[in-house]
Amino acid sequence: MSRTMATLVLCTGLTTAMASTAAGADSRPEVEYLTTKSAPPGVPFSSAVRVGRMLYLSGQVGVLPGTMQLAQGGIKEQTAQVMDNIGGVLAANGLTTDDIVKCTVMLADMAEWGAFNDVYRTYFKKHYPARSAFGATGLALGARVEVECTAVTRD
Repeated sequence: MSRTMATLVLCTGLTTAMASTAAGADSRPEVEYLTTKSAPPGVPFSSAVRVGRMLYLSGQVGVLPGTMQLAQGGIKEQTAQVMDNIGGVLAANGLTTDDIVKCTVMLADMAEWGAFNDVYRTYFKKHYPARSAFGATGLALGARVEVECTAVTRD
């Protein structure tokens, strides 16, 4: 494996898949498409996808479980609902926020960054995952915030 490919492999979290291929194995890690009971009805995506030990969660907006209705209030209430929704997907897969290694945050208004962080930080006990964030001109259902995460499963 070239140095460039090895760097790409480590940065993308695909170490297991690429290492298997480089070693001459002819099978990929098992892929599972997972949907929780609290997922909004009729959405065209899985709640999470497990590839090897990695769990990739779909982006969550602040909808009440099992509905397409956003939590009442502003950025703080929606952030709490987003993080509760993420917690629900993790719990359904035997994980907690301590297992999250990366989050991507999309905010409808970057001026709400501080208020988002006030709520977000309360959901982590051991460490904060790596994170990137950006402003968006619009989010699904008119949400104020969307967060997607990647977690590492336990053996």
